[in-house]
Amino acid sequence: MAQIDYYFATLSPYAYLAGDGLEEIAAKHGATINYKPMDILSLFGRTGGISPKDRHPSRIEYRAQDLMRRSANLEMDFNLKPAHWPTNAAPSSYAIIAASKAGGGDVGKLCRLILRACWAEEKDIAEDDVVRACLQGAGFDPALADSGLLVGADTYAANLEAAVENGVFGAPFYVTEDGQRFWGQDRLADLDKHLETLKP
Repeated sequence: MAQIDYYFATLSPYAYLAGDGLEEIAAKHGATINYKPMDILSLFGRTGGISPKDRHPSRIEYRAQDLMRRSANLEMDFNLKPAHWPTNAAPSSYAIIAASKAGGGDVGKLCRLILRACWAEEKDIAEDDVVRACLQGAGFDPALADSGLLVGADTYAANLEAAVENGVFGAPFYVTEDGQRFWGQDRLADLDKHLETLKP
């Protein structure tokens, strides 16, 4: 069974715009997704990237145009300047890690609910009640927001180290078990085609 390491940030607009594309591709190919939320700002600092707010104005303006075009083309609700962005990504990331370990719900749906809360619903994904509602909406015990804190913190840090080691420099980022890397939700079609080549 193919494995996909999915590196992403719960603050990433492009991870939000990926929707359920990764899950659809994984189901098509019988692949397993390893969800690896990470600290994207720390990743930028370690791989030559720059925080969005510190980029040259031309890059900031282009990013804004691109995000609005993509959300319109995908017919997804999207707020370019959400009320609670940036915020602390750790609580939502810890919840995803705890849910992945606990099982019993839909991790992909949990990720989408958290990303939607940030980018379309004007909610602060650092708030406990928001994280709990997302956990419950994806079929998990809302108490995972509390019980997974310690393990979540350790895994969150480990995910960042693994990202650096595996050549990840942005989000969303997909790495297959044979070392092929795909950066961005607009590369999902390429990931789909590559997984086809791995079939016996």
